[in-house]
Amino acid sequence: MLEPAVARQLRQIVGQRHFRDDRESLVAHSYDGTPMLQHMPDGVIYPESTEQVSEIMKVLSAHRVPIVPRGSGSNLCGGTVPIQGGIVMVMHRMNRIREVDADNLTATVQPGVITADFTAHVESMGLFYPPDPSSMRISTIGGNIAECSGGLRGLKYGTTKDYVIGLEAVLASGEIIRTGGKLMKDVAGYDLTKLLVGSEGTLAIVTEATLRLVPPPESKKTMLAMYKDIYGAARTVSRIVGSRIIPATLEIMDNPTIRVVDDFAKLGLPRDMAAILLIEQDGESATVERDIERIKDICASEGADRIDIAESREQAEKLLTARRSAFTALARLRPTTILEDATVPRSRIADMVLRINEIAAKYGVSIATFGHAGDGNLHPTATTDARDKEEVHRVEQAFEDIFAAAIELGGTITGEHGVGLVKSPFLEWKVGAAGVELMKGIKTAFDPDNLLNPGKMFAKETRKRVVIDRG
Repeated sequence: MLEPAVARQLRQIVGQRHFRDDRESLVAHSYDGTPMLQHMPDGVIYPESTEQVSEIMKVLSAHRVPIVPRGSGSNLCGGTVPIQGGIVMVMHRMNRIREVDADNLTATVQPGVITADFTAHVESMGLFYPPDPSSMRISTIGGNIAECSGGLRGLKYGTTKDYVIGLEAVLASGEIIRTGGKLMKDVAGYDLTKLLVGSEGTLAIVTEATLRLVPPPESKKTMLAMYKDIYGAARTVSRIVGSRIIPATLEIMDNPTIRVVDDFAKLGLPRDMAAILLIEQDGESATVERDIERIKDICASEGADRIDIAESREQAEKLLTARRSAFTALARLRPTTILEDATVPRSRIADMVLRINEIAAKYGVSIATFGHAGDGNLHPTATTDARDKEEVHRVEQAFEDIFAAAIELGGTITGEHGVGLVKSPFLEWKVGAAGVELMKGIKTAFDPDNLLNPGKMFAKETRKRVVIDRG
């Protein structure tokens, strides 16, 4: 319960309308995109400026009140569930695009800007911001920065961290710091910009970002390659990149995903395929034509049963939209959908998909797999029912085995969703005990009283490492 004096001070900073502690507001901010996680905050606040964020933090720091910064709450790792109560700080009022600097190819934006709106704005000016998380129509730039969001274009263009070159942020104490700027080179001390990107709101609250922009590609072409042998699809991925071709998009869908996406998007996909690759190349027209022909030859040589090239931009967008809708399509099957992510070297994609299928069969659960084949980032997605506790337990056991399999194959427990609450028991599996302690030391330096998104990233107890017996 928040002390009345603290609530009064917060209302004085943002105004009566922008601090809420009514039950409806508390319930609405007690959960995020992660299923089966909920905890009530003590209040919800909507700042309008960096100065307000600073004043809020000074009040909360003085009274040792936890704070959870939040964008649209679309994350899938429990990253914005206020598990220790306190205040949820929603950044949607800080939604201005302050500047697009065509001379320096940068944009300066507040954290509450919706990703798709920002992308459309810079594209209308003849510029390009490549990061494209599947949630881009609702996710915010600040949320993307907190989670270091990826997307379909990650293979060629990289992820959010590759485009954030400067930040303004507020520390737990209320102090305001500024890192980086409109610079392509800056080695003045530790790279605090990159440290804050992906820190999941545990180190500071981002209040402004300077983002790198690039010229837009001249042309694009999109194709589907369909395989009855998943290893053929995986070999194709390795051969494309090994041939020094870096597609803008190189996605994979397994058979269960193909069936559900086709039911949802009505594309007429062949439902007997083991895997489909969605491939897009962009760049100069001549290069795109050459690369698409080379990719087509590679697909054919690796046993693609059918290869379709989109005949128009509208058809290509329909294919890309269908891939982005995979989670939505799967969510129609059962009351509860758990979308996870794990990353392996791209040469182990087929091994990982088959391991996921084996693990799903072992525990008698339904898991479909899709993801970013080009960078090895897969999204095994379980459809279940939260009311069936026994089945949910089997799903959780299956995901533990999946994380262990990813590590065994040279991968990691998360490629883009983040650690948050859900993956925190497994963080030590990837970075080791010494790595976890080092990260805790960084957290303490930034936030000595553990007020910023407490309970995330670091679990009270590391999960015992799964040893998979494969006979």
